[in-house]
Amino acid sequence: MARDILILGASYGSLLATKLLMAGHNVTLVCRQKTAELINRDGTEVRIKLRDEPIHRAIFSRDLPGTLDAASPEDVDLSRYDLVGLAMQEPQYTNHTIRVLMIKIAEARLPCLSIMNMPPLPYLKRIPALADMELEEAYTNAQVWERFEPGLVSLCSPDPQAFRPPEEAANVLHVGLATNFKAATFADEAHNRLLRELEADIGAVRLDGHDVPVKLKVFDSLFVPLAKWSMLLTGNYRCITLHEPRSIRDAVHEDLKLSKSIYDHVDAVARRLGADPKDQVPFEKYAKAAESLLKPSSAARAVAAGAPFIERVDLLVKLISHQLGVPNAEIDRTVDIVDHKLNDRIVPG
Repeated sequence: MARDILILGASYGSLLATKLLMAGHNVTLVCRQKTAELINRDGTEVRIKLRDEPIHRAIFSRDLPGTLDAASPEDVDLSRYDLVGLAMQEPQYTNHTIRVLMIKIAEARLPCLSIMNMPPLPYLKRIPALADMELEEAYTNAQVWERFEPGLVSLCSPDPQAFRPPEEAANVLHVGLATNFKAATFADEAHNRLLRELEADIGAVRLDGHDVPVKLKVFDSLFVPLAKWSMLLTGNYRCITLHEPRSIRDAVHEDLKLSKSIYDHVDAVARRLGADPKDQVPFEKYAKAAESLLKPSSAARAVAAGAPFIERVDLLVKLISHQLGVPNAEIDRTVDIVDHKLNDRIVPG
């Protein structure tokens, strides 16, 4: 049975959308009016490399069995949808029209699957050790999340690396690292059946007889998506320097011993919250993947372009570490550098 999925965010969201369309489901992408007009006219193009093939394939939404459309936030009719995907950067949810739509989504009690790096606050409330922590400072505007019931919000680790080529139109996405989306379950078993249905449908997709990477994998543990935190703190946020941004590869490999110490610290924080070691990704596997990440992270590129706000998983992990009584000097230093670049603060030490 074809499901109808609403995804907020037409850039990174088009990757998950393409996998759903290939599986025969229908997707609406929420984006700016101009981008919506482009997608409704031309569809989307996602470039992805299949296993053992030397070059990327272009997958066009117009060629897929599912139906794609796009809409600006004020034009969305929520009665159509079975699931909402949250694929915008966290600061974007403070936009007025997005906030109005978010209030409607919360009131409609639709299950929401986030593929943001920054976990929505209601999701963190599902983890007992975090439920009463003071974490609002890490969010651009924490009030966006106040109306959401925690059990209706889940998190999908956005492990696939993808970017919009700057020379291309807004409907093109290039996948640089085709890993899987790892989703935690919802509180309601009916919503979990939907997730597992989508997982199976995406897993069965073939393109010219070939398996297509970037699957949806569903896990019972709330902590599986948190494995991304170690990667973000070791690589992505350390691309931001006091000078020009550096690549994820350089951030990780310039001092591998230091990188491992940061990675291990964040893993240990997750375990103190309740994660099992099997929920996590070994540092060696991450370091190997980072060898191919030759561009600065999206956060570093945004800061370099003058963005006033970015997702602050670095600050979130710092706040959690301090409230657990296990601060880390290197994480604190990273937060100071990001603060300085965003706010022109003086960095201590």
